[in-house]
Amino acid sequence: MLPLAIVFGILGVIAVTLMVAALILKPDSIYQNHPDEKNPMEGKMVEFISNPNEPENADGISGHLEAVGEATSDETFYERYWKRIFDIILSMGGLVILSPILLIISIAIVIDNPGPIFFTQKRIGRNKRFFKLHKFRSMKVSTPPDTPTHMLENPEQYITRVGGFLRRHSLDELPQIWDIFIGNMSIIGPRPGLWNQDLLIAERDKYNANSVRPGLTGLAQINGRDELEIPEKAKLDGEYVKNLSLKLDFCCFMGSIGVFLGDKQSSNRKN
Repeated sequence: MLPLAIVFGILGVIAVTLMVAALILKPDSIYQNHPDEKNPMEGKMVEFISNPNEPENADGISGHLEAVGEATSDETFYERYWKRIFDIILSMGGLVILSPILLIISIAIVIDNPGPIFFTQKRIGRNKRFFKLHKFRSMKVSTPPDTPTHMLENPEQYITRVGGFLRRHSLDELPQIWDIFIGNMSIIGPRPGLWNQDLLIAERDKYNANSVRPGLTGLAQINGRDELEIPEKAKLDGEYVKNLSLKLDFCCFMGSIGVFLGDKQSSNRKN
């Protein structure tokens, strides 16, 4: 066995490498150098205006968002400090411990369907700031972009064999550990909506649910996940924000373990 000093030394080098990489890559992950890609509704309160003459958005409804005021997003002491510290420690540990599994999945994806290992998508972050969410690619390269799976015609035709397994057990979500580490997401929080899920964004604003970092899992995920209608999902997200605490985060985390291990959804997942 390696001496403890060597083990801690290796872990220290890994930790420093991850932190440096995070500092370098964070600006690009939030479109800092691409102002044309930023969300014009960032920091605004919005409402959804239905208009049948406009194209359908990712929620399958025609209309658009309109700003109705400035958003308030005061962080509690727990959210600003303790919750972020927990996110950093757990995500860093996850990246290190799960690295062999991440490598195996990456190889399997390439063998099954040659192409990019990761799938990057523009999502809604805290205060409606756009960020790049990462997943393992579970669908073919030819899949239409920015379209929820349930809105595709015969979605099963796009899901790869490896992708089907990853999606059933939510393993495709593992790269979001990196999104947590660099601060675009949290372990627990409302699931980040697609940039063009206008109705979901507006419904969440009713409950101030866009004011926190989105999460890998949350209260809605352990209470129905994609079976929930948008207003019900947004209400649960608001309940989470209203009662945000260490106890609630722990309950959501424990509740998610059973949901993800027994997850049988593949083609019906919306995001």
